[in-house]
Amino acid sequence: MNIEIDNELIENFVFDEITLGQSARLLRTLTLEDIRAFAAVSGDTNPAHLDPEYASDTLFHGVIAHGMWSGALISALLGTQFPGPGTIYLDQALHFAKPVRVGDTLTVTVTVSSKNAQDHSLELDCQVLNQRGVCVLSGTARVLAPMTKVRLPRMQAPQIQLFDPQERFKQLLALGQDLTAVRCAVVHPCDAGSLSGAMDAARFGLIVPVLIGPEERIRHVAQAAGIDLNGTEIVPLPHSHAAADTAAAMAAKGEVEMLMKGSLHTDELIKAVLAQPTLRTGRRMSHVFRFDVPLYHKPLLITDAALNIRPSLQDKIDITQNAIDFARIMGVKTPKVAILSAVEVVNPGIPSTIDAAALCKMADRGQITGGVLDGPLAFDNAISMAAAEIKHINSPVAGHADIFLVPDLESGNMLAKQLEYLAGASGSGLVLGARVPIALTSRAEGPSNRVASALLGLLVAHNARRTQARVVW
Repeated sequence: MNIEIDNELIENFVFDEITLGQSARLLRTLTLEDIRAFAAVSGDTNPAHLDPEYASDTLFHGVIAHGMWSGALISALLGTQFPGPGTIYLDQALHFAKPVRVGDTLTVTVTVSSKNAQDHSLELDCQVLNQRGVCVLSGTARVLAPMTKVRLPRMQAPQIQLFDPQERFKQLLALGQDLTAVRCAVVHPCDAGSLSGAMDAARFGLIVPVLIGPEERIRHVAQAAGIDLNGTEIVPLPHSHAAADTAAAMAAKGEVEMLMKGSLHTDELIKAVLAQPTLRTGRRMSHVFRFDVPLYHKPLLITDAALNIRPSLQDKIDITQNAIDFARIMGVKTPKVAILSAVEVVNPGIPSTIDAAALCKMADRGQITGGVLDGPLAFDNAISMAAAEIKHINSPVAGHADIFLVPDLESGNMLAKQLEYLAGASGSGLVLGARVPIALTSRAEGPSNRVASALLGLLVAHNARRTQARVVW
C-alpha cells in the first residue's frame, strides 16, 4: 500500500497502524543551489561538488551531488511522511550505486520489510531511482516507530539565501583575465593592509606596483607582515605629502596608469591629483562603490559616498555621468540609475527630490547620456518592484537599478556600510573623473576588497587606452 500525502497537514503513522509491505515515496529534483546549500550546512566543500573545472577531470566528468544529499532525502521521508513525526532513527545502511547530477529527478521509496512488536521498531527497504529508473542509492533503515498519533499543520522549511563571496570574486576577476597589468603608483603604503592589498593585486596580475613613500618604513612593514617585496620598484620619499605629489606627477607624465591609496588621508591624494592640470577631464571627480549584495540579483553601484560631501545639482550631473560611463565599462549596456531621496514624489521642502526631477529631465534632453534615470525614488521602491507597485509607481528603474545616486556623502556612506556590515555585501570602489582611475581603500577592508578595487581600476585604465587610441587615430 502506498501512502497519499496531504500537503497541508503532517500526520504520522503509529506502530499499530503500520503493515508489512506498506510504503511511501518522495520526489525531488536536484538543483545547483541544493548542492551549494548542502555544502554550506555540512562543511563538505569537496571540489567534485562545487568546482566544474576540477570535476570535469574526475571519474564522473562533471559536478555531482554529495552522496549524503540523497541519503538525507530518505531521512526527510521517514521523518515527515512515513512513519512521520516521532520516528527515531536507529540505523541506516546505504549503498551508493550511481552519481546524481544537477537536473536529475529522484524518486525515494521506503517499504516496511519487518516489524518488532517488543521494541516497536521497523526495518524498511530504501531505494532511490533517477528519472530513467536507474537505482542511484539503496539500503536499509531501522527506526523506532511513533506511538502517539500526531496531526498538525505542515511546517514550511526555512529559506536559505545562498551567497558565495569567493565565487562572486572569481567572476569579477574574470572580467580582467585577458588584460595586461598596468603600472600603478601605490601611495604611502605604510601599513600592512594597504601594502598587502597592493602586492595581492600584483600577484593576481592586475597591477605592476610602484611603491611610493618612506622606503625604510615600507620595508619594515613588509618584513613584519611577511610580505615579499623582491623585485618591486620603490620610489623613496620622506612623507605622505611628497608621496602623493610624486604619484600624481607620475600619472600626469603617463608613467603610471592607476593610483592606489595607501595609509594617507584621501584629501591628501585628491589634492595632489587636482594640482596636476593634465589629470583633469573637465568633470568633477567622484567615487563609486561596487557591491555584490546577497539579496540583490546583480552588482549595485553607489555614488557618491566617499568624496563629494554636499554635491550641488551641477556636481550630481558629473557624478551621474561618471557612474554611467563606469557601469558601461563593467559591461552594463544601458545602466538604470535610481536617484534616491526619502520619498518618491517631488517635495519643495526636500531639495534632493527637486535635484532628482531635474536630473531626469536633463537625461530626457540629452544632457546626461548612456543610461535610464528615474527619481526621486525612496530606497524601498528603488530596490523592490513589489514596493513600487504597491505605491503605484510605474518606473523602468524600480527593482532593476544598477546605480544608486545618493543625495549626499552622509546618506551614501551610511547606506554603503549598512550593505557591507548588515547585509553581508562584498564591496570595492574607485574614484572616477580624472585621467587615471584612483583606487581608494579603507583600513577596514579585507584583501579581496582591495584586489577587487584594483580590478576595477584595471578595467578603467584599459578603457582609457582604447579611448586614447581612437582619438589618435
